[in-house]
Amino acid sequence: MGMLLRTFRPIVSDFLSTIFFIIAYEITNDIIFATVTGIAAAVVQFLWFRFRKHDIALMQWASLFLVLVLGTATLLTRDPRFVMLKPSIAGAAIATVMLQGGWQLRYMPPIVQENASRGFLVSWGYVWSALYFAMAATNLYIALSLGTKAWAEFNATVSWMAPVGLFLVQYATMRYVVRRNVIARMSQTAPAE
Repeated sequence: MGMLLRTFRPIVSDFLSTIFFIIAYEITNDIIFATVTGIAAAVVQFLWFRFRKHDIALMQWASLFLVLVLGTATLLTRDPRFVMLKPSIAGAAIATVMLQGGWQLRYMPPIVQENASRGFLVSWGYVWSALYFAMAATNLYIALSLGTKAWAEFNATVSWMAPVGLFLVQYATMRYVVRRNVIARMSQTAPAE
């Protein structure tokens, strides 16, 4: 369970300001308060990383920039669509990075790398990219067409359920493939009786 939680820590970190925005909006139904909450969460998180001397990844810099620019635009215009576009921009950026073949390899334990083909592992990276492109496009449609309430519900559910679901499918598939290949290799090296 600890490994599962560690896997999703970067995703939660990248979308922390959006999570705070959604919670604040759901509780108060006030777009201005929710926007200020999201901006504050992004700034506090950034300062926390600096205080703890954590390396700040490019995605975290980009997320802070988007929150500040789009949040400010929302506050100045009173138009929530600016803030609502952030998950689409961030999701498309993540999906684009995931198009780099083999990006997942560094996250795979040795047993997986030794017992699954590189092509199999690389293909999962493309599946993840497709998921994030689809979520970015869906978020864009909802933000521009269906309104704040539908957007908040989508982001409160699908934005975390879809990656969790895909992670579980990938985990089960990889476990099956690794187990099958380990058993096959063991049966080939077993001494003849």
